[in-house]
Amino acid sequence: MLKKLVPLVAPLAAVAALLAGCQPTKPAAPKAEASATPKFNVDLPMTEFMGHVVDPASFMYWKGSGTEETANGTKDLSPTTDEGWDVLVSGASILMAAGNELQLDGRRRAPEADWNKWAQMLTDRAVIARAAAEKHDKTAVFEEGAKLYEVCVSCHEEYVIQPMIKANGPAKGNPLPQWPADMAAKMKAYNDKGGK
Repeated sequence: MLKKLVPLVAPLAAVAALLAGCQPTKPAAPKAEASATPKFNVDLPMTEFMGHVVDPASFMYWKGSGTEETANGTKDLSPTTDEGWDVLVSGASILMAAGNELQLDGRRRAPEADWNKWAQMLTDRAVIARAAAEKHDKTAVFEEGAKLYEVCVSCHEEYVIQPMIKANGPAKGNPLPQWPADMAAKMKAYNDKGGK
């Protein structure tokens, strides 16, 4: 009798499994309501935001512009492929977004009007820089890269350099590294000739 039941067990188990799958399931937990107010996480410290977002994006753009003097002559740093130009477009796009993010509550610094001015200028310049890269315009990429640099330097002067001087006083001694000996000799010879 047991031998007659064994062949029926497998099909009955399969039917039971199928029927169990058709049973109504427990209702899903209600989804959390989305807030009508946007929430932004601005916990990343400013030094890390600059070091991991703004600086890399800037260098993505700047590395593809201008020229470099080498032992073999002048080297054009402009991209030579569509992929290379896309790197510049990406860098400028990130800077556009970074300028916007710098204006969020929790990112702004006092005086806020100046902070927002520099952040907006970063976005505005990055829009123009992006357009230059999209056109593969070497001259415009170089010129717009310089304008981006001016924004960075001006903002850093107000929000980094001057506050450090105010807190710590001017730098003591020579804050710059020493010239290599061969360059120091050339500079001395140049200065000894009256800068000619």
